[in-house]
Amino acid sequence: MGRSIPPIIQMQYEDMQDTFISLEKPGQRGYSQEQKEYAFRLIEEHGVKATARILEIPRQTLQRWCREQGIKNKSCPDWVRPWAERRAERRGY
Repeated sequence: MGRSIPPIIQMQYEDMQDTFISLEKPGQRGYSQEQKEYAFRLIEEHGVKATARILEIPRQTLQRWCREQGIKNKSCPDWVRPWAERRAERRGY
């Protein structure tokens, strides 16, 4: 069973996908360097799994690009740990 994405967020994802596609170079096989750089910015903000979901490209592709560029893949984006700690405090853990 898949999760439902709120319409406003779905629109944002579609905008990100459109931006990614607009960076495509006509006649070029594979992804352009501009597309990869855009993906790296999204990875920094959202993480690899979310970026793969947003751009609808395989997570393994993003991970390979990161390895090729020497970019360390974090287990999660920077905002996740503080958020999880606040949630745990609210729940009394």
